[in-house]
Amino acid sequence: MRQNNIILLSLTGFNFNDFSELTKFRLSITVVISSLAGYFLAVESVNYLTLLLLSIGGYAMVGASNVFNQVFEKDLDKLMERTKNRPLPQNRIPPNTALFLGVFLTLIGVSTLYFINIKTAFFASISIFLYACLYTPLKQKTPLSVFVGAFPGAIPFMLGWVAATNEFGIEPGVLFMIQFFWQFPHFWAIGWVMHSQYENAGFKMLPSGKPDQTTAFQIVFYSFWTVLISLLPAFHYTGKLYLTWQAALFVGVFGIFFLYAGIRLMSNKTDDAARFLIRASILYITGIQLIYVLDKFIMQ
Repeated sequence: MRQNNIILLSLTGFNFNDFSELTKFRLSITVVISSLAGYFLAVESVNYLTLLLLSIGGYAMVGASNVFNQVFEKDLDKLMERTKNRPLPQNRIPPNTALFLGVFLTLIGVSTLYFINIKTAFFASISIFLYACLYTPLKQKTPLSVFVGAFPGAIPFMLGWVAATNEFGIEPGVLFMIQFFWQFPHFWAIGWVMHSQYENAGFKMLPSGKPDQTTAFQIVFYSFWTVLISLLPAFHYTGKLYLTWQAALFVGVFGIFFLYAGIRLMSNKTDDAARFLIRASILYITGIQLIYVLDKFIMQ
């Protein structure tokens, strides 16, 4: 009882900045937007209640994953410049309070998404489990953690389609693959820039273990497959998910820029080139999602 009172008292001392850092507000909002894009691609008419539930449930589930991640890595976060000022390493929030918040957000997320349909709640629950229970502990053991982490990271784009249709088929499968392959160049570019800090904390993030030619080549390799899969709907073999040739042209232009950023890193092998790739990858995934949605409602 005393411990519960301490948790409740700690929660009353929460401020928005601490909540924002624990749930990684900007990242979570980005993920929610990705889910909404998947929803718009699946519907003919928008159900605003479903949109609201998807937004609330999606943020809660992603936020919960981030909270659990920080609880499990609170001691390691102290070792990195980028994370040492987070609420848990700075002891602004007790670990038990953060854990309680993670559980609370999970319950909110699952119950909210369940009101949409059970498949949406199921995939979101799988996402939390993979991120918190597999990806997080594997980061210190093997670079394959990025492969494991790519699964929960790829779910949001397809989740919107499942929320709209209550079905999982080729269309959400393609959306899943786009975001799945995209994550490798994106996170390896981050790992390249953050290599010394990750190494200090014991995280094994790069495929070769260091920022070298092998890592750079794999970044270009996965970038190529991301672009290729993103163009698949233009050939009309992906069910109800398809692109007009005009939209495919724009996706192709974004893809060329994305590939250029990867090739630039492979050529220069510098942190500046990796930072350029990070920005290019964010522009790419945001840009093609916007093109997909605009193409559906304007061009088709």
